[in-house]
Amino acid sequence: MTDLVVETDRLTKKYGDRLAVDSVSMTVRCGEVYGFLGPNGAGKTTTLRMMLGLIRPTSGTANILGRPAGGPEVTSRVGALIEGPGFFPYLSGRDNLRVLARYGGLAESEVDEALRRVDLTDRANDRFKRYSLGMKQRLGVAAALMGEPELIVLDEPTNGLDPAGMADMRALVVELARGGQTVLLSSHLLAEVQEICDRVGVINGGRLLRESTVAELRGDTTLRIRATPDDRALAIAMRVAGDDGVRVTAQGLILDLPASAAPDLTRQLVAADVDVHEVAPMERTLEEVFFEMTTAVVDEMETVS
Repeated sequence: MTDLVVETDRLTKKYGDRLAVDSVSMTVRCGEVYGFLGPNGAGKTTTLRMMLGLIRPTSGTANILGRPAGGPEVTSRVGALIEGPGFFPYLSGRDNLRVLARYGGLAESEVDEALRRVDLTDRANDRFKRYSLGMKQRLGVAAALMGEPELIVLDEPTNGLDPAGMADMRALVVELARGGQTVLLSSHLLAEVQEICDRVGVINGGRLLRESTVAELRGDTTLRIRATPDDRALAIAMRVAGDDGVRVTAQGLILDLPASAAPDLTRQLVAADVDVHEVAPMERTLEEVFFEMTTAVVDEMETVS
């Protein structure tokens, strides 16, 4: 039995001559938080809409929970918030969820529980049109949670939330995954993704550039040292890390060594009568990796054109 909740094979979408999604093959595993990353216009939302059966692909396939996307036997097991929530403006938040629960054959208790989980209980009886952007977003997430779906797809769920609301949403996503549900999260807040996602897929220009764990994407740890005199420090660093393993920067020497090498490096610097001011491990952030990858794609496209 496969543990794949989402599996796409060369998923492609064209609008006339414009290629919006180009042969995307990706996988989302059971119980993980998967971050789907890309700049605006990269093809994220179009890919998600094909996964959910909201639009048909030009070619390729998408299987959800082992079945073709969009079928009723799949839809009932998936909760989603795509491109912002849409509700009846003159109904209250609670009544909007009641309508959805009635269509889905869900109990009234599902509505109350969903409101509680997104911290909207106190404002549940207010009309939707009076909600702030953040409250509307919370209600959209609440709708996606009803019925305990096996897969939850959230497209920019923190849009419009204040810092406290973003922290609450992050905690909720982690809670869902710990409870056995699978979360596919599209977001441009890379620090958030770095903190909560197990794996990520990076898309740009409609193409999936990379799919891996966050740790693999960020790469190995390096060491930064600040020491004087500079020439002697550089000589020791090159002896330890190799000629090609040292970069001179305005912030100090960057060595392609793991954090575990710091004690031996420090001993050798001190033994050579070098004054060591700082030895610190450095890790690339997900944001740095993301911009490297997407900028490279833009440069490639401009070169081709």
